Amino acid sequence: MLLDELRANRASICALAHQFGARRVRVFGSVARGEEQPDSDIDLLVDFPRGYDLFGQRLPLAQRLGELLHRRIELVPSHELNRHIRERVLQEAVDL
Repeated sequence: MLLDELRANRASICALAHQFGARRVRVFGSVARGEEQPDSDIDLLVDFPRGYDLFGQRLPLAQRLGELLHRRIELVPSHELNRHIRERVLQEAVDL
């Protein structure tokens, strides 16, 4: 299960997140539900400070995590969650 792989890489994932100013990394979506497919991306919910730099923080962090985990990463700042899916995402999100 991919969630186990993420937990095994927790220290590296959290260190990268910290390097780019992100905190509290959580997994949601198919990986959190244990329904991922071989080609599934990894949906990560992170706490960035408001006013973070898209090109200096979010995109480089997603790229570096993708290189580490060999998967496409969908990195979502928690304060930018769409109100229509926010409750569902927060309910299924799993802390790393």
